[in-house]
Amino acid sequence: MLPREELLKGVENRDCAARVIDLAEQAIKTWEIVFSDFLSPPELAEVQRMFGKLTEVHLLAWGGYPQAERQRLAIARSELPLDISQVEIAALEIAGNFLFDPATHRDFLGAMLGCGINREKTGDLIVLGERGAQAIVVPEMVEYLETHLEQVRSVPVRTQRLEISELKIKEPKKKEMTTVEASLRLDAIASAGFGMSRSKMVDLIDGGDVRVNWKEITQASHQLKSGDLVAIRGKGRLEVGEIAVTKKDRYRVQMTRYM
Repeated sequence: MLPREELLKGVENRDCAARVIDLAEQAIKTWEIVFSDFLSPPELAEVQRMFGKLTEVHLLAWGGYPQAERQRLAIARSELPLDISQVEIAALEIAGNFLFDPATHRDFLGAMLGCGINREKTGDLIVLGERGAQAIVVPEMVEYLETHLEQVRSVPVRTQRLEISELKIKEPKKKEMTTVEASLRLDAIASAGFGMSRSKMVDLIDGGDVRVNWKEITQASHQLKSGDLVAIRGKGRLEVGEIAVTKKDRYRVQMTRYM
């Protein structure tokens, strides 16, 4: 048995982590590959950190394409190889004429959940403007949604299975930048990267709106390092790149902002 209480110590998304531990124990006992539902980025990052301490099992996350936010985990004994082709996911096309009644991500997701399925059964949603959307789901939901998802907002839709290779993935917009700061404090680097005042950034940090590597950080003095990912609710993400020390003992930080 896995050291459940030790693994769950200090975990924020405790229910999700406990379910993954159950699946990992199942994988150990049965020598089979088992799958989680879709996890959000904070849940995924926390579970991956938690399982990094273990040698009995390993995990592989996949959501249909490299930039997918919501991903499923394949979980297996360490002796068994894992490949993304083994992660069971499916895609749906939700087609309709949204020219006169545009629908948002929230509208499409709300219509899917209104059919009676749980959020955990759905991955990313790709909105295609007036033509509708594409959705990634667990395979067992495909037939159900083909039958039950018939309308989004006021628009009748046709819902049908789609090959994963047919997903219309948009490359994220990104901006490369460099800043020179006296320290590697979160408030200093993030305010430069997101183009806002330091006091405004401190307010966001104090308010619990800022995550580093998907973990909520409420200390403005938190020290960042190369490779860290800073996310602010509603404002995108910032990846910390190479850090160099200048002749005046300041820090030159390369950053990539994803919008």
